[in-house]
Amino acid sequence: MIRTLSAAAVSALLLVACGQEQVEPASSETPPVAVAPPTDPNVLTATGFGPLRIGMTKAEVVAALGDDSDPSSVGGPEPEVCDQWRPTRAPEGLLVMIQNGVLTRISIARTSTLKTDRGFGVGDAAAAVKAAYGAAAVVEPHKYSPAPAEDIFVWTTGGPVAPGRYVEDPAARGVRYEIDGEGKVGIIHVGGPSIQLVEGCA
Repeated sequence: MIRTLSAAAVSALLLVACGQEQVEPASSETPPVAVAPPTDPNVLTATGFGPLRIGMTKAEVVAALGDDSDPSSVGGPEPEVCDQWRPTRAPEGLLVMIQNGVLTRISIARTSTLKTDRGFGVGDAAAAVKAAYGAAAVVEPHKYSPAPAEDIFVWTTGGPVAPGRYVEDPAARGVRYEIDGEGKVGIIHVGGPSIQLVEGCA
């Protein structure tokens, strides 16, 4: 079977026959840029969880995951100013904090199996959290319990680089690991400055 050779192929054969190497022309195309895989939407980050984003209105939270699953309970002394509750379609153990009609914090505790974007959840060792974050972890004493209870803050934007400073910038975002008396993560909070609150809305 006879095949027709293209002019380019014939030229290449002639160059090889003459002892010359064929040089490929430089590509004018830009090499592809490696794209980082997207963050799993089912993990907690400093900016939110799943369809929830810090800064959403209460109406947007309700549209995303449902209204208060237990409206008879009070999540704060002044619910119109600050309230905490679990949306009806939220995973077990997840609470939202709404301050002045805006989502400012998401917390997980007790039976939650959710993890942060660094792979930590309730029950993990404080030592592992500190090792993973390194110098980015700001460790502060627990307000009510003695060591090994403590708080580990990791601010992604707007936070302090040393313990003892209260963050007020509403644009700040971070993660707080509350460590219990056994040196393990008891509660995780993500969001804005309200992650620093130690008694719910207070």
